[in-house]
Amino acid sequence: MASAVAPPERQAEILKDMGNLYFKKERFGAAIEAYTEAITLCPKVPVYWTNRALCHRKRNVWDLVEADCRKALELDNGSTKAHYMLGLALLQGKHYGNAISQLEKALELGRTGKSGSYMVEEIWQELAKARYSEWEQSASVRQHQQQELKKQTQLLSNQQKISELSKHNGEYQERLQTLSDVFEKASAPDRSAEVPDHFCCKITMDIFRDPVITPSGITYERSALLEHLRKVGNFDPLTRAPLTPEQVFPNLALKEAVQAFLAEHGWAYKLY
Repeated sequence: MASAVAPPERQAEILKDMGNLYFKKERFGAAIEAYTEAITLCPKVPVYWTNRALCHRKRNVWDLVEADCRKALELDNGSTKAHYMLGLALLQGKHYGNAISQLEKALELGRTGKSGSYMVEEIWQELAKARYSEWEQSASVRQHQQQELKKQTQLLSNQQKISELSKHNGEYQERLQTLSDVFEKASAPDRSAEVPDHFCCKITMDIFRDPVITPSGITYERSALLEHLRKVGNFDPLTRAPLTPEQVFPNLALKEAVQAFLAEHGWAYKLY
């Protein structure tokens, strides 16, 4: 009597499990083959595409990471992993704007708790890196343009037919000095001396990402405060007043202020 053949869906799941085992053993080529066979059987299951993308990521084959993640997102636009790895692939290609959009979406999905919440810290670090790289690139372009403008202005000034009297005229020299000062200020690094203290958590000393305020009126980074309440005790870290997770609320005003500061001073992302 002939044995029954497992349906394609069951075969695909077996291949996925094999791929997962290969992945754990860092046999990425074998894992890719297993996931590819699963995709052939059931091409509309997004996790097969993201699993294969993860293997390509381990091999640093970013064009294949991008392709698999885009396919996964066609099937499920709510995939945290697909948005995250697509963001990483775009970041490798220095497509900072698009990378930031994908990483922001991954962070939003991770924070909702629908999927991938354990990845939030990792996603945030990559998002900060992308935003800093975008600022660094734009600052470099801006400084280059300013230097070129300064050279052209000086060249035009030197080419002018000015009488010897005008060259030594005090008013003329003063105007040249003013112009020089303007260029010097314009080309100065776009950064403040430091991040304002009230933009930093009292526990981590880092810039706020998701600030929450307590009944005592003190604001902390959400993850740091919740970890304190879970591991140390149900009391405010500074005032020692009784405190439970249900008593803390988002400090939206401070969060908006921090975001506005970061939008103006992209260099601060390097501090994360």
